[in-house]
Amino acid sequence: MCASKASRREFLKVAGAGVAGTALASARPGYARILGANDRVRVAICGVRGRGHDHIRGFARVPNTEIAALCDVDESVLNQRLENVEKMGLPKPKSYVDVRKLLEDKEIDGISIATPNHWHSLIAIWACQAEKDVYVEKPCSHNWFEGRQLVRAVKKYNRICQHGSQSRSNPGMIEAIGHLNDGTIGDVYLARAICYKWRPSIGHTPEEPVPAGVHYDLWTGPAPLKPFTRNRFHYNWHWIWDTGNGEVGNQAIHEIDIARWGLGVRFPVHVSAMGGHFMFQDDQETPNTLHATFCFDTADGKRKMLELEVRHWITNHEAGIGTPEFGGSALPPAGLNPTPSKQHSLGPMDAKTNTIGNLFYGSNGYLAANGYDAYKTWITNQCAPGPSGKGSGDHYANFIECVRSRRAEDIHCPIEEGHISTTLVHLANASYRLGRALKFDPEKEMVVGDDEANRMLRGSYRAPYVVPEEV
Repeated sequence: MCASKASRREFLKVAGAGVAGTALASARPGYARILGANDRVRVAICGVRGRGHDHIRGFARVPNTEIAALCDVDESVLNQRLENVEKMGLPKPKSYVDVRKLLEDKEIDGISIATPNHWHSLIAIWACQAEKDVYVEKPCSHNWFEGRQLVRAVKKYNRICQHGSQSRSNPGMIEAIGHLNDGTIGDVYLARAICYKWRPSIGHTPEEPVPAGVHYDLWTGPAPLKPFTRNRFHYNWHWIWDTGNGEVGNQAIHEIDIARWGLGVRFPVHVSAMGGHFMFQDDQETPNTLHATFCFDTADGKRKMLELEVRHWITNHEAGIGTPEFGGSALPPAGLNPTPSKQHSLGPMDAKTNTIGNLFYGSNGYLAANGYDAYKTWITNQCAPGPSGKGSGDHYANFIECVRSRRAEDIHCPIEEGHISTTLVHLANASYRLGRALKFDPEKEMVVGDDEANRMLRGSYRAPYVVPEEV
């Protein structure tokens, strides 16, 4: 990474310890196990098919961490992951189908949640009540209300809680934010969150009997119980409103979080979104193309803007984001095989890969980030190349370190930050679904003068899987 001036070095010291951290009280006397310096932190991973498999590999790399239990409602997936853990040379974890049984295990120190979105907050709240620390995947909530309740539960039960915005643990992104704070590109007034990710049609799938070994009622949990179809189940649940939040809450939540982090803002005061589900006639309910604009009022009286752009098909590479030269992947989507000569170009073949990242605009230039660990800057109206850098960190290790130390202020993405960024997801989707702009009160966390929007942000639950009014 490039050299930097003293003020940015001081920022990086703080950021490395806990970017945007909020101090919480230390553990309660009733904490299940008091960890000694050499004790292993015992982690249970809930939801292990897709992202949860990454959690298994991630926590397996962290010293003095034991994958003590796995939980999944699909027994075939659960059994496969138990075999995977043993093949890694690790002790076989306990296995659970029902997370409520898992949370009764007093030997579990923390739970890592990688279930479908509609389960994230409820499991996390239950875990706090069971005196477990929590790593919860993005987005931390399926609706605004339960995200707010999760923040309250973490504070009430004095838990360590990490939101799965892993870019906040990467030195490359921390350094990029340092440049924005230092004025490298001047007064930053606009951020663009870019999510151009190739997504083919999911087609139509018929109703069918629930597959053997799948506990479908438990999988459905808080959502309305509807007949089983493949498109309501593994992965494609992302595109169904009852269980997912579309691409905005899937990939774009990362870019929204980085954009908000770089702007130094919290909740917006105005949100407007338009889009649609283009090209395909299939079972997808969420938009595959969406433009959203968020306006923020700052303490110094200035207004800042965040623009979100989601696209699902062929695209260009803005500012080189997504190209191998920037630190992006040269791999095309499945079924596309550009020749080696095309892999490093900006030509039509390479334009079919993903372009995911952020652009920040200031009075003295702009900064582009690849949405993970690398950034570049261009300075003055001549767009002269400025500082650039790259560096990856370990979000899982940061969580385990804080579980040991009980220093919630060192968490790189505390739940308060995750909740704010996820609220932007919910506001964008609500504006799109209602077909109108929303005025938001940051203090009350409510849409002003729009009961229908507030009901949508509140969500609903199927008993007994209910997020409580009092946590």
